[in-house]
Amino acid sequence: MISRWTLLLQMRRLYIVLINSFLIYVIICFVSFIGYVLRVLSRSGAIMAAAVGISIYIGFELKGLLLLGMFFGTSTFFSQYKKVKKKLVEEKVAKHDQRDHIQVAANGGVAALSALLFFSFESHVFLMMFAVSLAAANADTWASEIGVLSKKKPVFILTFKQVDPGTSGAISILGTAAGIGGSLIIAATAFYAFPELSIIECLFISMFGFLGNLIDTFLGATIQLRYRCSVCFLQTEKEQHCGIPTLYEKGWNYCNNDAVNLLSVMFATILGGIFFILCKATG
Repeated sequence: MISRWTLLLQMRRLYIVLINSFLIYVIICFVSFIGYVLRVLSRSGAIMAAAVGISIYIGFELKGLLLLGMFFGTSTFFSQYKKVKKKLVEEKVAKHDQRDHIQVAANGGVAALSALLFFSFESHVFLMMFAVSLAAANADTWASEIGVLSKKKPVFILTFKQVDPGTSGAISILGTAAGIGGSLIIAATAFYAFPELSIIECLFISMFGFLGNLIDTFLGATIQLRYRCSVCFLQTEKEQHCGIPTLYEKGWNYCNNDAVNLLSVMFATILGGIFFILCKATG
């Protein structure tokens, strides 16, 4: 239990951080606003991005923002990369060009929570969990955005049969390599930004980040919602297609792409945290 005195000290410390770092918060809000102007973020997405950025700065200051910037910058770049070639895939997925508050929270919410927990308890484990959460989010984004550009069709992980690009639960060599790369770049940035992290710890951050990508693929194949268009018969994640509501085909209620992203990041982060605690306990 946290004593009342400890809670008061934490609130005072938070107040000092908020006052002393006012300019940084203004910059974070301005960058989020630029994302909205450039149509990368929706209005709600920009507000959520600012909240995530401020939370991460409270916990890790500029070093944490460096990791967040690496994730946001590279994921945005690859989302826009060869946009024309991804046109057919966009018919299948429910994502929009602009990230809304739900998408931002699904990818950055766990990182923000880890940062606030680190601020409160200053435990090394929460630093590791913070890095793992961003590594998992980045691995999934890179795998999705780069993998759809593969010249070979991906295979569905439950049947190993070829399916159309953009199908949830499918993997390709290019997408898998991209996922590993996305996780590695966050781990490498963490190693640069946080001198207290060892190379071994960063390798584990990368490993659990990629594990998050694998969890996302598995959940996408098993529980993610899918619909079927009654006009063109396309399987899609969208609730409307060809101007009419689509028909439910499979998946759990409310378990859309955003829910799968959140669950995969959360599971990878928790597993990584447990692993690091066990390693610390066994010396």
